[in-house]
Amino acid sequence: MSIHNEEDIIRLVREDKWMMEVLSAAKMLQLPDWWVCAGFIRSKIWDVLHGYPQRTATPDVDVIYFDASNLDEAVEKKLEAELRALNPTVPWSVKNEARMHLIDHALPYTSSVDAISKFPETATALGLTLNHHNNVILAAPCGIDDVIHMEVKPTPFFAGSNEKMKHYESRIANKNWQQIWPLVRIVEPERSNRFE
Repeated sequence: MSIHNEEDIIRLVREDKWMMEVLSAAKMLQLPDWWVCAGFIRSKIWDVLHGYPQRTATPDVDVIYFDASNLDEAVEKKLEAELRALNPTVPWSVKNEARMHLIDHALPYTSSVDAISKFPETATALGLTLNHHNNVILAAPCGIDDVIHMEVKPTPFFAGSNEKMKHYESRIANKNWQQIWPLVRIVEPERSNRFE
């Protein structure tokens, strides 16, 4: 099956009962600026493009939100417990992006989508949410070209820093995505554009 645009991705999600259950559970928490993001979407797209009949197992399902009024990490753990109570079969991970710049050694993020734009790879910089009418909304601040062409590249945020690129390269080596999805291509970043 081919995927050409954002509408194709949204249709895939709507037709996937499990993904809709995950989104519905996340919505029940009524978090500000919430999204289910990263591998949850990327893996679905790559599975479809590889023609896999079964979902590739994911180590975690990332739920993010943005609440600058409460940066206590304990709140995230409580939210994970609430999600486990709703669906204990999902490996939930919850993060408040209003505090994650402290972990990432970056300037404060302005929103969840701003944080998504600063994920390591463009193919992973994706988020899904449900609006008030339960329509699926896709955020792709770095575009969808790389994910649908199965090309792994650093986001501009990571490409602009040698320190972040070391983390990126180590992450790509550890993920071993080409073993799972052989059509995926790791695109070597141009070194000439990097700076200290």
